[in-house]
Amino acid sequence: MSQQDAEQSDKQKYEFKKVIEELKDFEGSGTQLVSIYIPEDRQISDVAQHVTQEHSEASNIKSKQTRTAVQDALTSIKDRLKYYDTFPPENGMVIFSGAIDSGGGRTEMITRTLESPPQPIESFRYHCDSDFLTGPLEHMLEDQGLFGLVVLDRREANVGWLRGKRVEAVKSASSLVPGKQRKGGQSAQRFARLRLEAIDNFYQEVAGMADDLFVPKRHEMDGILVGGPSPTKDEFLDGDYLHHELQDLVLGKFDVSYTDESGLKDLVDAASDVLADHEVMKDKRQMEEFFEELHDGERATYGFSQTRQNLMMGSVDRLLISEDLRQDVVVYDCGGKEEFETVSRRAETPEHECENGTEAEVKEREDAIDHLIEIAEQRGTETKFISTDFEKGEQLMTAFGGVAGILRYSTGV
Repeated sequence: MSQQDAEQSDKQKYEFKKVIEELKDFEGSGTQLVSIYIPEDRQISDVAQHVTQEHSEASNIKSKQTRTAVQDALTSIKDRLKYYDTFPPENGMVIFSGAIDSGGGRTEMITRTLESPPQPIESFRYHCDSDFLTGPLEHMLEDQGLFGLVVLDRREANVGWLRGKRVEAVKSASSLVPGKQRKGGQSAQRFARLRLEAIDNFYQEVAGMADDLFVPKRHEMDGILVGGPSPTKDEFLDGDYLHHELQDLVLGKFDVSYTDESGLKDLVDAASDVLADHEVMKDKRQMEEFFEELHDGERATYGFSQTRQNLMMGSVDRLLISEDLRQDVVVYDCGGKEEFETVSRRAETPEHECENGTEAEVKEREDAIDHLIEIAEQRGTETKFISTDFEKGEQLMTAFGGVAGILRYSTGV
């Protein structure tokens, strides 16, 4: 995956998480919050027809308040569908709509659309409850990535993908390797030679399947997992059958009993620790470099204010943002000069005293991460989201305010 694609993926992941967190906070006074998951191959006209049918059936709801709320939500969804042509965007989309409790006995109608989630929506789903159905989207965000899978023994092999949490079998092969018992009329030496040749030919065939599938995607892949019984998987890897660029992507070999399509799922289960560590390792490397610069170099910046200032100067090479950062930035107009401060996302906008003594006027308030990313994109700065699932990642949030950076050059400070 290219740097630009990786940044776009991280940004999309953050934007999805932000919307999901917002949706999880909403509550309906009854079963009136509607969630619709639409696969990319489902025609929009079919979805609109289903929504129309649900609108008609909602007339049977006994509670007038709930009935009106559900029908209003479905009308809003149908209006939203008019913006799309024959099919949804790639990977599908999800529409949430409903009357939420806004306090003081009042309700507010909201509609949110999430297009092109990180993984394809596999089936159409209509859900109406007192909460929005966000679980399927949350599962998509838990584990992203593209991994190649190979399972083999001397009888058969399967090659496929792990996309997020979805295992996809793509290619399979059966071997012509004879059993260990030779047939009559052959010498033991000749039989052993023929058997080794058949094993070698089969390994080459499996490597060919893997090369055809993986090599075109080698720059997008996060790694390759190989499974099977011993000594088969060891012979396959030690024999350098795979393309040399794929060999470098192998994360590990794992004992797997089955080598049919179910064996691919067994391989993912067996490699669960490695997969989890691999995702965190990318974040660890970023934070280790930051701490090296912090202690022994001069290319580290941290804290919202200082990092933002360096971003504005164009001196930040990589912007490091904690995935747990939940703050807004408030920009004040102080007599033609801008001043800003950060506040908790749920906090009221605070009063501000301008440094020049003029009266502060709120110019804008926006998500702090969106604010920083916009500056970073304008300055050509790479953005990395850092997990808190390891010690240094947690320190980014607790000790450095969730924002830090690695500079392009020493500031001499």
